[in-house]
Amino acid sequence: MSGTSLDGLDIACVVFPNQPKNDSFILEYAETVPIPKEILHELGNIEELTARAVYQLNQRLSLFYAQSVNDFLSKFAIAPNSVDAIASHGQTVFHQPDEGFTVQLGCGSTLAYHSGIPVINNFRSLDVAAGGQGAPLVPVGEQLLFGMHADAFINIGGFSNISFISGDRVIAFDVCPGNLPMNYYARKLGMEYDSGGEIAANHNTDQYLFNTLNDLPFYRIVGPKSLGTEWLNTTFYPCIPSDITPGEAISTINKHIAFQLAAILEKNNLKRAYVTGGGAFNTTLINQLKATYSGEVIIPSLDIVQFKEAIIFAFLGVRFLNQQFNSLASVTGASENVCGGALHYPR
Repeated sequence: MSGTSLDGLDIACVVFPNQPKNDSFILEYAETVPIPKEILHELGNIEELTARAVYQLNQRLSLFYAQSVNDFLSKFAIAPNSVDAIASHGQTVFHQPDEGFTVQLGCGSTLAYHSGIPVINNFRSLDVAAGGQGAPLVPVGEQLLFGMHADAFINIGGFSNISFISGDRVIAFDVCPGNLPMNYYARKLGMEYDSGGEIAANHNTDQYLFNTLNDLPFYRIVGPKSLGTEWLNTTFYPCIPSDITPGEAISTINKHIAFQLAAILEKNNLKRAYVTGGGAFNTTLINQLKATYSGEVIIPSLDIVQFKEAIIFAFLGVRFLNQQFNSLASVTGASENVCGGALHYPR
């Protein structure tokens, strides 16, 4: 799993002992591998690359995935032939479901050949073909693997999303930005991210900008809906004055995220929110959320905070192998539940 926040490649070895129901899991091993700086730079400037350069980047990223998987297998003494499949999310670079496409880099054939393990990737495209947003996909796993813990699931990664049950339907959508814009302004201060939310805690909020961000049209759209980096570039960032200090921007965005998450939780009368993703480590953001939201905020164990999405993509992979749906039409807006993915054999 590699998310839009680009904070590393998460690799998880997950066992599903309760076949074919797959409603429980064992996380045997997991780690996060840093993404090479040259790849990070190109991913961060993807819009400026030529088509040829994007395909060259795709191959370098695929070889990086393969080397990382092989190192992981060796480190934890896992025999490749004991692994049923690699479920690879890939790196989202273009997400335009309203125009009928979503693109995740990471060649499944390259990863399969160099690891010697079958690979399932391209999880989102079939849902988009069925008229859906292709996102979010994790609610299937949240409800079936973690549903006993809370009545709402929030993941704060590059973007912030939520899933919950309303009546007999699972509802999920992207709520607002997450770490991406805060990381963007942290880099202006020479840091990769705002560790623990310290920058936000030590700077003032710009009230006018806070109100402007909360008034963006996206927040008046009823889901299913999803966000991509294109929205940040065309809609979100242009709202932020060029003369604002990075610290003020981070503080304001931090408060904006907490406000939007709390508003969704209150609107849907959700009492217990289970929060994961990198944003769960942002103490200032979590404290803002607790101060704004009347319900309980639950931060699970470190392994779940860090690797929940990797665990769930393993779950989507095993459902693909069992020919069970792995995306929900009620979540994505597709015409039906689909079993998305493409299978690549190593030989």
